[in-house]
Amino acid sequence: MMMNLFSTFDPCTGLISLNWMSSAIFVIMFNYNYWLNYNNMIILFIIIKSMKLELTMLMNHKGSYIIMLTLSIFILVNNLMGLLPYIFTSSSHLIFSLSLALPLWLSFMIYGWFNKMESMFIHLLPMGTPSILMPFMILIETISNLIRPGSLAVRLTANMIAGHLLMSLLGNSFSMAMMVIIFIFIMLMIFEIAVSLIQSYVFMILLTLYSSEI
Repeated sequence: MMMNLFSTFDPCTGLISLNWMSSAIFVIMFNYNYWLNYNNMIILFIIIKSMKLELTMLMNHKGSYIIMLTLSIFILVNNLMGLLPYIFTSSSHLIFSLSLALPLWLSFMIYGWFNKMESMFIHLLPMGTPSILMPFMILIETISNLIRPGSLAVRLTANMIAGHLLMSLLGNSFSMAMMVIIFIFIMLMIFEIAVSLIQSYVFMILLTLYSSEI
């Protein structure tokens, strides 16, 4: 039972794994003319404009919001595509989320320590810390800084995999009260759509806040 339950997250399909191709399905599905038509993209443009206003208030570096917006839309598409039947959910794997969080966090750290070393040292010690607690605060802040990419990746993966596991359990269960199960399943689908939206937004905002500290 447990093997069958967790096999839904297995990325291997034999000698050549094509499951990871699901990350590109959304782009491949539409013709290039679709993206050039403003009427098709008007809702996306409205969302991007509102997110841009929020990011520009948080980010110190002009123009870098494009990276965060692209990353957020990419994660959102993968989260929503995973809700469709027989579509592999890339964002429910740690290797997927970690490969997005780690390079960006590492680039922030390299840029900060090489160009703004004084500012990076200031962030390690909060203002007003007693002298006796300074070594402990520096150690705690260093550890919290090092685990940031891991916490970002685990947060996205855990939230995506939890709902999928619950829906898999309900899908494998048979009961006389099928209407109740169907109602619960519909509510879970609505909840999963909300989680997909929120997690892509949270991932983008946290990375933006990390970059604003540099």
